[in-house]
Amino acid sequence: MTDPADTPAYTAVALEAHVAPDTVKAVEVAGRSILIVHHGGRLFAVANQCSHAEQALTCGRVRWGWIACPAHGAKFDLETGEALSLPATDPIATFPLRVIEGRIEVAV
Repeated sequence: MTDPADTPAYTAVALEAHVAPDTVKAVEVAGRSILIVHHGGRLFAVANQCSHAEQALTCGRVRWGWIACPAHGAKFDLETGEALSLPATDPIATFPLRVIEGRIEVAV
């Protein structure tokens, strides 16, 4: 039996129709800035802050499953948050995401 305390609490953050393919949308959940990324036919939720420069990733370039920091070009894997290139060495946070009846929901 699953303990309800282990089940993440999801918050609706946007309509799926409002995050077009190959775009990003910054949202706020529980006081955290989170970036919803629609890339490669999938949706991802990542921290909207580079682990190196503490720069918002909203204007970062998205390609081949990663997002790059606009300040110094550090790349992060959209699925795992892993830092893929210097100068970043620490990952960024990723968050569970689901779509229910056209609503994007994120758990923090």
